[in-house]
Amino acid sequence: MWKEKKEVRFEKTYAQGGMNVTEIWVDKQTGVQYLFHYDYAGNSGGLTPLLDADGKPQIDLNYRKPLL
Repeated sequence: MWKEKKEVRFEKTYAQGGMNVTEIWVDKQTGVQYLFHYDYAGNSGGLTPLLDADGKPQIDLNYRKPLL
């Protein structure tokens, strides 16, 4: 009867701003970090993966689950 509580996959790790907000989210399964930016005044926003100097997705090793 009771549904199992599903694990939340994404976690916000950083936020700044009020009307013009920038956040960093991490995928807890892969460790990939994403930059999310939105503007309340302009009703606009966007999401993109953070990249390292080589152009590869930036990984937060504190969140990455080991491969099976």
